[in-house]
Amino acid sequence: MTTTALITGANKGIGIQTARLLGARGMTVLVGARDAGRGRQAEQELRAGGADARFVHLDVTDEASAQQAAKWIEAEFGMLDILINNAGIARGDGSGKPSQTTVATMREVYETNVFGVVAVTNAMLPLLLRAPAGRIVNVSSELGSITATTDPGSPMAMMASVPYPSSKTALNMVTAMYAKELRDTKVKINAANPGYCATDLNGDSGFRTAEQGAEVSVHLATLPDDGPSGAFWGYVWAADGTDSYGVLPW
Repeated sequence: MTTTALITGANKGIGIQTARLLGARGMTVLVGARDAGRGRQAEQELRAGGADARFVHLDVTDEASAQQAAKWIEAEFGMLDILINNAGIARGDGSGKPSQTTVATMREVYETNVFGVVAVTNAMLPLLLRAPAGRIVNVSSELGSITATTDPGSPMAMMASVPYPSSKTALNMVTAMYAKELRDTKVKINAANPGYCATDLNGDSGFRTAEQGAEVSVHLATLPDDGPSGAFWGYVWAADGTDSYGVLPW
């Protein structure tokens, strides 16, 4: 039986690398993208690399789009094994200070990073519950850790922006609440921290590659039956520059 994995925002960056890695494992990867041209281009690129990739039109900020995508997946595959809520945006106002942040920017970021995750997860959950072992990965960020961003000794201490970090904090709570609801099912849901990866999100300024970030999502998407649920796991950015992976503090 083919394992199916839907990745939102899969036409570039960490998303397409996640699709590539899962495709290399023999999975059918569903390339979720709101831009049909870019989505089909990503599908072709992945197929050229040997992956069984299928473009799925999906605008995470549109509940109707999410429901439509779920109906298509149900008709084609009957269920869904893996959902990776990867789509995300970062926006800011002025110098990025909280006092310069507009409500309009907050709404725009939350529409994709938080509300979109809820819309897509709710649309896909019936299909995930049909899978032998459904897995949901919410791509978060260490910037969503209140503990890290308020620790003077943390690399995140310098961050003072509101929209993106707070959206990832909210996403972490969303993850924890879904984990509570799904506790007695075979579906596991976790928040992933890919680390500071060089992508369009940050003007390619990160020190990790998109593929390295994708490896975190793949790990959580392929957890065994005794794996965790409701955890915040991934790259741990230490002040001393050491690399490690593990559970991050909320």
